[in-house]
Amino acid sequence: MKLPKLHKPTKRQVLKFIKYALIVVFGNGIAAAASAFFIIPNGFVMGGTTGIGIFVKNLLGADHPFAEWAVNITVYAANIALFILGAFLLGKKFAAATLAGTLLYPSFLSLWKLVDEKLNSPFVFRNTEGIAGTVNQPLLGVIFGALLFGLGIGVVVRVGASTGGTDIPPIIFHKFFNVPVSVGMWVLDILIVLLQFAAKTGVEDILYGILITLCSSVIVDQVAMVGAKRAQVKILSKKHEEIRKMILNKLNRGVTLLNGKTGFLKDDCYMILTIVSFRDVVKLRNEVQKIDPEALFMVSTISEVRGRGFSSDRIALPKTEEKDCELEDLKEIATDGGQEALKEKPAEVPVLESSEQTNPETKQKE
Repeated sequence: MKLPKLHKPTKRQVLKFIKYALIVVFGNGIAAAASAFFIIPNGFVMGGTTGIGIFVKNLLGADHPFAEWAVNITVYAANIALFILGAFLLGKKFAAATLAGTLLYPSFLSLWKLVDEKLNSPFVFRNTEGIAGTVNQPLLGVIFGALLFGLGIGVVVRVGASTGGTDIPPIIFHKFFNVPVSVGMWVLDILIVLLQFAAKTGVEDILYGILITLCSSVIVDQVAMVGAKRAQVKILSKKHEEIRKMILNKLNRGVTLLNGKTGFLKDDCYMILTIVSFRDVVKLRNEVQKIDPEALFMVSTISEVRGRGFSSDRIALPKTEEKDCELEDLKEIATDGGQEALKEKPAEVPVLESSEQTNPETKQKE
């Protein structure tokens, strides 16, 4: 069996991988900090493998000798078990992509738990035992716990990585039963929160857990799309050529001309389509109004843009005036009878000698 030839990675590929790795580490660290500092010390419940760990801790009871580390051990065990299940059903490629999240989150959870104990749990906002000097504001723990947890998971999701754990079963159900991943994650997290009833957890804590799950899910969606959203602008104007040059030269953005037809007079027209950042929308609108105050200007939000100038490097092109001059020169050549110069030359055919052309029978005899 011939092994594939390995190529040395470029400097850009190495830097891209380092950036990817740092983001994954940072996201898992932030999510684990939310659980270790805000959610677990305040006695809240949540979804995911952390929720399963809290369930085991509540089942054992606060007086059990292993209750203190029940969450950490359970998260490790659940993550590894789900990782093996995902690798078996979803393949090696998926396993490689989720390995980091499977190990990083529980490792950070153990680290931050030790830090929290050293600091004497500074983020406990529930005065359930009537301890003097503490505030009874559990919503502070819910809000900041959900905010940090959603931020951490959203950062990881943004770069296309997975945190492992309970992300894996929804992906399996999507592959084999076509169940949407988002629906599967919501259902699984809510079921884990409701499972706390079996551990005789109070209704108040479970309601807080549902609130944490819902809020963190919303934040994940927002963080994952931050910076990816763009404004799609469509412009209808009789002065489309001037507007096109303005967008290309002043805003340095790409333009697409769409063929259209007016609805009443059925006149042929062009619709200008361009994609800009939201801060450039006002600038674009003002420039368009200077050129044509009656132009129809439409703005809509798009979730993500991939391609040249957005997810990949731009190409330096000449200014539109220079390009227009080149096109005019080509048109003049075509009108002066030089059309052949613009066409592709046919393949050269060897020319026969004059004697062979006039006497083809002689060649046949030879």
